[in-house]
Amino acid sequence: MTATPTTWAYVDYDPAEERLRESLCTLGNGYFATRGALPECAADDTHYPGTYAAGCYNRLTSAVAGREVGHVENEDMVNLPNWLPVRFRAAGGDWLTPDTSEVLDHRQTVHLDSGLLERRTGFRLDAGRVLSVRQLRLVHMADPHLAALRTEFTVEGGPADLEVEASLDGGVTNSGVARYRDLDGRHLTHVHTGDAGDGTVWLRCRTRTSDIRVGMAARTTAGAPVTAAREHLCVTQRTALRAEPGRTLTVDKTVALHTSRDPAISDPLQAAVDRVTGAAAFDDLLERHRTAWGQLWRRAELEVPGEAGGILRLHLFHVLQTLSPHTADLDVGVPARGLHGEAYRGHVFWDELFVLPYLNLHFPEVSRALLHYRHRRLERAGSAARAIGRRGALYPWQSGSDGREETQRLHLNPRSGRWLPDHSHLQHHVGSAIAYNVWQYCETSGDTEFLYTKGAEMLLQIARFWADSATWDEQSGRHRIRGVVGPDEYHDAYPGADRPGLDDNAYTNVTAAWVLARALDVLGRLPGPRRRELVERTALGEAELEQWDSVSRTLHVPFHDGVVSQFEGYGELAELDWQGYRERYGDIRRLDRLLEAENDSVNNYRASKQADVLMLGHLFSPAELRSLFDRLGYRLDEPTWQRTVDHYLARTSHGSTLSGLVHGWILARARRAEAWSYVQEALKGDVADLQGGTTGEGIHLGAMAGTLDLVQRGLTGLETRGGALCLDPVPLPELSSYGFSVRYQGHWGVRFRLEHGRLEIAVPAAGPLPIDIRLPDREVRLQPGDTCRLVLPDRPARQPGRG
Repeated sequence: MTATPTTWAYVDYDPAEERLRESLCTLGNGYFATRGALPECAADDTHYPGTYAAGCYNRLTSAVAGREVGHVENEDMVNLPNWLPVRFRAAGGDWLTPDTSEVLDHRQTVHLDSGLLERRTGFRLDAGRVLSVRQLRLVHMADPHLAALRTEFTVEGGPADLEVEASLDGGVTNSGVARYRDLDGRHLTHVHTGDAGDGTVWLRCRTRTSDIRVGMAARTTAGAPVTAAREHLCVTQRTALRAEPGRTLTVDKTVALHTSRDPAISDPLQAAVDRVTGAAAFDDLLERHRTAWGQLWRRAELEVPGEAGGILRLHLFHVLQTLSPHTADLDVGVPARGLHGEAYRGHVFWDELFVLPYLNLHFPEVSRALLHYRHRRLERAGSAARAIGRRGALYPWQSGSDGREETQRLHLNPRSGRWLPDHSHLQHHVGSAIAYNVWQYCETSGDTEFLYTKGAEMLLQIARFWADSATWDEQSGRHRIRGVVGPDEYHDAYPGADRPGLDDNAYTNVTAAWVLARALDVLGRLPGPRRRELVERTALGEAELEQWDSVSRTLHVPFHDGVVSQFEGYGELAELDWQGYRERYGDIRRLDRLLEAENDSVNNYRASKQADVLMLGHLFSPAELRSLFDRLGYRLDEPTWQRTVDHYLARTSHGSTLSGLVHGWILARARRAEAWSYVQEALKGDVADLQGGTTGEGIHLGAMAGTLDLVQRGLTGLETRGGALCLDPVPLPELSSYGFSVRYQGHWGVRFRLEHGRLEIAVPAAGPLPIDIRLPDREVRLQPGDTCRLVLPDRPARQPGRG
């Protein structure tokens, strides 16, 4: 792999790396994305072309070893018909692919600045002739329904007659994740194809149970006659070309995609045919596409030098392809693995907790749309709460099309081959993440209309769920929340217990207390008429509000050995022989699978997959975290927090890409010399596939966005609080110079530049009002058009967190 500030490239063909490259070379526009597979290669153990439209799900029931998978179906983000296929050969010869032909050179380059995937391959045709193939691919950022592929052929050593075929293939399945292949992946049905004339063919189909209609049309031009042939589940266009040495021949394929989820259309197929026949030629499409990407990069400006800067730009590129301004018009959530593959079935988890803080400061309209996705499913969350005898809203750990709980009841351990109960649906803390995102979005954007309406409705119902989940314990004189699973995910039950769930997960209880306090605060802010409406609609009485206040002050937080316990009873678990397991297995990130294969359980040990208690230091500034513990009647001083950090650092396997991110964030303010190794793990999690093959199944969007936020908020201490921008920069020695711009409460392009202990802030002249800047030792008010340069004090590291 080679990288520059504007490119990400792979040199030579390596079948073992192809799935990874396909994920990292994916192109998308927020509406749909297509993996970076080679167009001439079909899906097999090496290649996996996949196209996914945001929010396009289908539900199927599967049997595993003769039994149903729980009592619910699996819902998947659907692999849509493959628009990529373009294959080629010398007339009468075999079709050329890197797997079956002699490859002289090969290079794939993602042009980050323009959203282009360029591919160059040299094939040997025979002893004297070489065919050079260059392809340019785009998924259009200006028109979200269009994609295009240009293929250029140049022959050396003598003329050659070439045959070229371009297809739309409806015979695809969801089979990109090996451990899912025992489950039904046939999501498409009623596949029909046709020829619309003038070089345009079409394919239509629908999903089997969600009944989403899909229309796709392709226009192929080649400077030679193009014929069409309909085949089973596929429609193909063919052309024959005469290649002379020194002369480049070009075949352009333009594709349009629509589904019945799209607004303002009547029929997806007709919309696709109309769009592709009216589409401009490739060069004009490319110009508009470049312009759209240029606009995105200006809004998401990020300047970081060196290797870290190159990786951060790649991360930003994939965030923008998954969640672009086009997302603002869709009913979709944040897919944990992007639109880049089928891992996690395209479901929505809590990853927006790591994504929205970045989007809030650049694309607040996208953040608002993603929160609308949650609000539209508030009623379903209420039903889920009632189903377990609670009031309020219980959001699902895994969400898809309609907001029901999509977490599978069984999961496969590929190491042991056993199907095991999956209790991760007990991660009720996802509701607190949604509440936190509502508050952060409104604080950053100043969107009081959203806060007073949909935001308040979600906050109040999530708070109501927590208050109703808390039970009073006479012995301790505290409220307790029982039967949950924390962010760690490894621990889902007590040793030897016959029922899942843990009591008083510290992260869950502290964030629940925050939600309750914040809901009371928002209620107090509401204009009188709106407060009355909301109280009437939710039947919210004074006695219930008093209960909320009481619970927010009396939730139990367990401690052991002078540190915050991950959950009640954590301190009684056995210690794991970490060194022994590392010597035995090397990579122990998935310690849970290793132990289960040994007929043991991670529930028996003080061992975490990822940050759990320490997530509190990621979400809350030191002052706010101390205040939360004070409200709960506990003292969280700096020595206690430092001991807590040390305790869990030594007992975490980092089995999630989010783990290095959170630990790097925490240590940046506590022990900078140690922080960089964790930051590097977060940066390289996907590009180096540190989780051992998982990136080929889809990127880790939360970790990618989180690294951007680490620079934007973590290292600067940037918070939007009380109508001001609060800053407390603590740059890492390895990342001491960087710059970025943000959008803040009507100001487009507030620029920050930190370099060698100096901070420069520039406010655009067109801003509506002055901006108050607060640092630990001073306050500055900047008028529109002002620029200030501040010398930062050199101070020792202190308690981790932001702020």
